[in-house]
Amino acid sequence: MSRIERVEILMVDLVPKVKRVDAIQSFVSQETPIVRITDSDGAIGTGYSYTIGTGGPSVMELLKRTLVPALIGREAMEIERIWRDLLFLTHATTTGAITSIALAAIDTALWDLKARKLGLPLHLLAGGAQASIPLYTTEGGWLHLSESALVEDALRAKADGFGGCKLKVGRPLHEDVRRIAAVREAVGPGFEIFTDANQRFNVDEAIRRARAYEALDIGWFEEPLTAEDISGHTRLVSSTSIPIAVGESLYSAMHFREYLERHACSIVQVDVGRIGGVTPWLKVAHMAESFNIAVCPHFLMELHVGLCAAIPNARWVEYIPQLDDLTGEKMKIIDGRAVPSSKPGLGIDWDFAAIAAQTVEGSHSIHLL
Repeated sequence: MSRIERVEILMVDLVPKVKRVDAIQSFVSQETPIVRITDSDGAIGTGYSYTIGTGGPSVMELLKRTLVPALIGREAMEIERIWRDLLFLTHATTTGAITSIALAAIDTALWDLKARKLGLPLHLLAGGAQASIPLYTTEGGWLHLSESALVEDALRAKADGFGGCKLKVGRPLHEDVRRIAAVREAVGPGFEIFTDANQRFNVDEAIRRARAYEALDIGWFEEPLTAEDISGHTRLVSSTSIPIAVGESLYSAMHFREYLERHACSIVQVDVGRIGGVTPWLKVAHMAESFNIAVCPHFLMELHVGLCAAIPNARWVEYIPQLDDLTGEKMKIIDGRAVPSSKPGLGIDWDFAAIAAQTVEGSHSIHLL
């Protein structure tokens, strides 16, 4: 057993590789808080989370002022105890995005440290249920893109062996239908087309949209309503044959429980960076399994591939490259499927020189025992 002796926190602000526009926002940057934890044996674990351009400095201040000081001297292997203690330490700000993002950076670092010390990759340490997971791409489905660009990207993904693509919706209904129909005609049957509204609609409009999308053989309708509207999601689920996907904007396992108990979703998209880390992510995934619900996580493919391979009910990994500028070896893809790393830890090959070169000024902090 070994104690936490040192914690380093920093943040990199990444510019997206492509323009990303959905029904409510445009991604101008990706703030990436990174935490490195060193224990008394000299073992190091690296974790991270993210924002989409706002709130990063607040996350860093919460880490620096409140959470990181509480880590020093703790037993690094007691991940569950640490997670619970930090949650209650911040009880005045939970449940919420800033706290969950900060907790995720710490919790993923602790899991990385544990896996490295045990010599196990994350997917085996956390369960070892699957050897690979099908991929779908979102990178070519953004709302500002032309119809021809959507078709071109979908055909390229299909040729690369991917099982599906995601199209953002939120234009006038007839435009959304025309864009989806063009992609469906191009790719034919057997290739999934997912749609994502990013919480754009109220329940009446979502029901109307779902009925219009049904004839186009949609794989799911993602975030059709604001995440707080559980009763609206229940109405929508009961009114359509299209699976309803939620989760990227939920920050507590209890919220997922409410959705599942009230039959308000068909797909769980729990995001390790927003739920608070690996510890609560696994709880949500196994809870979904008990409801016979599939897990198709949001974003963070480099980390989610290991978690999805750990559980039996993961169905898809979302392809949006996030860490190319900060890593050496990329996520392994074979025949359109994501393959978890066999190396000990989270499976992310960090390039610390690249991280140092892109660290936001003033975000670096070291705490010593």
